[in-house]
Amino acid sequence: MKKFLVSCFMILFLAACGVGNTNTTYQRGQIGKRGSTSTGTIVSMEVIDIEGTEGVGTIAGGIAGGAAGSMVGGKPAVNLIGAVGGAVVGGMIGAKAEKAITSDTAFEFLVQEDKSGDVISIVQSNELGLQPGDHVILIELDGVTRIRSKMVGYQKR
Repeated sequence: MKKFLVSCFMILFLAACGVGNTNTTYQRGQIGKRGSTSTGTIVSMEVIDIEGTEGVGTIAGGIAGGAAGSMVGGKPAVNLIGAVGGAVVGGMIGAKAEKAITSDTAFEFLVQEDKSGDVISIVQSNELGLQPGDHVILIELDGVTRIRSKMVGYQKR
């Protein structure tokens, strides 16, 4: 039983530790697809909070709590009540844990496009160290727009 509980929590932990979406992370299905580009200048940026998810943690916590709760007493009725109570409490704890683990911060960038002069908003991470005033490339692929540093020698056709 102990191995089962440890396995449930390991699944939750590994699911939460996956690589998050960043401006340099692409989905497997996007490899080899053609995207469109434009250029612009970062006008401003602000730190924002990304709300965490609830799903896997609720399920894993419910399973683990139900399994632990089912061992409360020796009578089947007591075990059933313990399992139900443990599943509810475990699910609530699992949901809160997942939400805390998957919460994050990112940046909202306001970028003025060179061609149109429009100012657009893009939310993404900033592992590239982008700053207001930076001239950047906007890459749109499958409805997702990313901001990247302008490459040396890049010329829009």
